Amino acid sequence: MQDTSELFSDRDLEQTADLTSATQIQLASGQDVTLNTEGVYVLSGEASNVTVVVEAPEDAKVQIVLDGVSITNVDSPAIYVKEADKVFVTSTDSENSMEVTGTYVADGDTNLDAVIFSRADLTLSGTGSLDIVSAQGNGISSKDDLKITGGVYNIQSSLDALEANDAILINDGTMTIDAGKDALHSENEEDATLGYIYIEGGDLKINAAEDAIQGNRFVQIDGGTINIESSQEGIEATSVKINDGQITLYASDDGINAAQKVDGNVAIEVNGGTINVTMGSGDTDAFDSNGDISINGGTITVEAQSAFDADGTAQLNGGDVTVNGEKITEITVSRGGPGGGGGGFGGGGGRGMGRQ
Repeated sequence: MQDTSELFSDRDLEQTADLTSATQIQLASGQDVTLNTEGVYVLSGEASNVTVVVEAPEDAKVQIVLDGVSITNVDSPAIYVKEADKVFVTSTDSENSMEVTGTYVADGDTNLDAVIFSRADLTLSGTGSLDIVSAQGNGISSKDDLKITGGVYNIQSSLDALEANDAILINDGTMTIDAGKDALHSENEEDATLGYIYIEGGDLKINAAEDAIQGNRFVQIDGGTINIESSQEGIEATSVKINDGQITLYASDDGINAAQKVDGNVAIEVNGGTINVTMGSGDTDAFDSNGDISINGGTITVEAQSAFDADGTAQLNGGDVTVNGEKITEITVSRGGPGGGGGGFGGGGGRGMGRQ
């Protein structure tokens, strides 16, 4: 799994900007703003059909401070990062909103598809709130890393709410997400070592029409509170590792699913945390791995017709696992094949129980 010790820089974790040399910008309708040098820029005002474009040198770090901003566009992002080394979007103790009401218009070969669209690393932080509505696309997209370390976000999107090619990294923040596709989605078609999701804190409330959290390479959860109120699949990746956190999820297909998306070990590993999984009726599995399942710790409560389905080995080495009101002491290995099949589980005192 990923070495997480250096995922967040000191500046990523700062929730206020140094405004000593900041440039103040008042937004006006129909007038795009271009930021072409490194620096801190404080935006304020209500405007329509305005795009804040970052087109700075490839080694430049640009910080956009939202101080009471309201932007409504028809077909273009509110913030478009064309080039920079890294961009920080930081809210003051203020309310901010951004909405794109129509279909996005491409910029040459670049398919713009989000209210905030970045071709560079992007970090969101702050002490205020940001509401995002994307009627025909994604909420926030980064072609590199997307980090969230603070702030309050309400995101409604017809497609993915948070999308990144390289990684989605969440340290803190409060997020309420209503997504027409995936709530969190990270996928890199060119580099199989990328396309992953790491969560170590924060508070997420998710309603997703498809997957709540999907990373191609892996999903690792080390903390935070995650409430998945609705989804087809709750958490999905080639490898899913949960070390801590409070996770409550409802899914209509698979709750936590490990499937071969890229080369690598296909597995679900739980070492800690509190996990409550409730499944819809039908051919559904709470824990479904096309490889192995290893439960080493944590407190797990499952309400499902099928609790565990593994094509490889399934081991209960530690933790406290309750399935449909009964504490279990072993997992009966089931090989139902990709996407379903029999999910057996062991009953109290080692009494094997088949799929219910």
